[in-house]
Amino acid sequence: MSAASSLLSEEQFLCSICLDVFTDPVSTPCGHNFCKTCITQHWDISVQCQCPMCKEVFNRRPLLRVNTLISEMAAHCPDQRCAKPGEVPCDVCTGTKLKALKSCLVCLASYCETHLEPHQRMTGLKRHKLIDPVENLEGRMCKKHDRPLELFCKTDQMCVCQFCTESDHKLHQFVPLKEGYEGQKAELGKTEAEIQQKIQERRLKIQEIKHSVELSKEDADREIADSVRVFTALMQSVERGQAELIETIQEKQKTTEKQAEGFIKELEQEISELMKRTAEVEQLSRTEDHLHLLQSFPSLNTPPHTKDWTEVSVHRSSYEGTVRRAVAQLEETLRKEKKKLSVDVELKRVQQYAVDVTLDPDTAHPELILSDDGKQVNHGDVKKNLPDNPERFSHYVRVLGKQSFSSGRFYYEVQVKGKTKWGLGVARESINRKGKITLSPKNGYWTVWLWDGNEYKAFADPRLLLSVKAKPQKVGVFVDYEEGLVSFYDVDAAALIYSFTGCSFTEKLYPFFCPSTNDGGRNSAPLIISPANHTD
Repeated sequence: MSAASSLLSEEQFLCSICLDVFTDPVSTPCGHNFCKTCITQHWDISVQCQCPMCKEVFNRRPLLRVNTLISEMAAHCPDQRCAKPGEVPCDVCTGTKLKALKSCLVCLASYCETHLEPHQRMTGLKRHKLIDPVENLEGRMCKKHDRPLELFCKTDQMCVCQFCTESDHKLHQFVPLKEGYEGQKAELGKTEAEIQQKIQERRLKIQEIKHSVELSKEDADREIADSVRVFTALMQSVERGQAELIETIQEKQKTTEKQAEGFIKELEQEISELMKRTAEVEQLSRTEDHLHLLQSFPSLNTPPHTKDWTEVSVHRSSYEGTVRRAVAQLEETLRKEKKKLSVDVELKRVQQYAVDVTLDPDTAHPELILSDDGKQVNHGDVKKNLPDNPERFSHYVRVLGKQSFSSGRFYYEVQVKGKTKWGLGVARESINRKGKITLSPKNGYWTVWLWDGNEYKAFADPRLLLSVKAKPQKVGVFVDYEEGLVSFYDVDAAALIYSFTGCSFTEKLYPFFCPSTNDGGRNSAPLIISPANHTD
């Protein structure tokens, strides 16, 4: 192979792109050779895939394989051993510096294959310390003793020579460089692991911050949409109030004008009759016929019947207080509208935290009937023979949800249509479920009830009678665990029924349901857990 390569010129082993000896030479379909990296990068930035030598264009990028023959011949080219940038050159070579194979810590020099030969042949040089080629060999020597740095001082955490152990570092703890290297490398491994962990923590923090920004933007967009909707509705109310006010004023003015038109028409009719009589009188007064005048005089001397207009007048419409009353009415309308809209916005916001709730049969009173899907419950007249486990309510017809919540926010809706009595809310895990129970936040219950068909009560401390305008058909229950808030909504009317505030939650919370007794069929309708209707 060496003989074959000697028959070729050195230029034939150079890549025409990098002008250096081939590295992983590959052949194109047209027969030209290039370094694999060179031709790949060339095609990556070229508009067309063509040979840099003959300019032949390839419709598809050719599959390149290493030309083993050229590769083997290039390996024997002298220039292949030339030191490239980043490689350690031979310190003995003159002219073209060849790549060093070893560095000598005694000679403080690096040698190529040819100039290393004496160290492999001569007995004295064989004892020299050879290492893989490195630059700056002077930095591997003790500046004070001009000896190789062969030991690591663990006391001062620095590399020292043998003479240092007997002078400046006497009584210090030393280990060979390899042992020190392995120890420090292990420490570097720990440091790298710590750094990687910090990098990962910061990447996670970036994701967390970005996610927070996304959530904030969603909240901002939703708030903007809600504000536009609210203010649009309020402005429409103002416009309606203004239109009604203008219409009232205009109606008053029309009434005045209509009255005036009636008076004017009546007056004009009387004027017409009087003018007719005046003409008859004037005509009679000019007659020379004595008999005619005397016969006509009695009928013409009496004035025609006319109305007494002395007390008749058109009064200007009074608008005193009209605007003030309209503004007061508008303020009341806006107040009600604002309250309704604010609750509507609030309800839509809490509906974003809707969760899937199902009833837990292990907690249900034996007289309760649960649907197979765990979404409905009503009272039956027969007490089933069920195990009296600790979770089950034994005295009152109540049941809890399967799902528990110990942080964050959650919301669920229950249909109460057709019922005359019910109770809803949340209860903490440690509640008493046996015997008679007083429902109150102090005992772990936050509930609202329909009582005797028309009374709504919040079982607070003390109990509160609630003012509910319309009978809710569907009730929404919202809990903010950290905020200590439990709110109840009339879903269809978008009205707030009641809120427990300032609650202190330290345990798991469970949804609470009480369909109450059947009451002879008057309260037979079930409580139905319904999916929340998310509206934009």
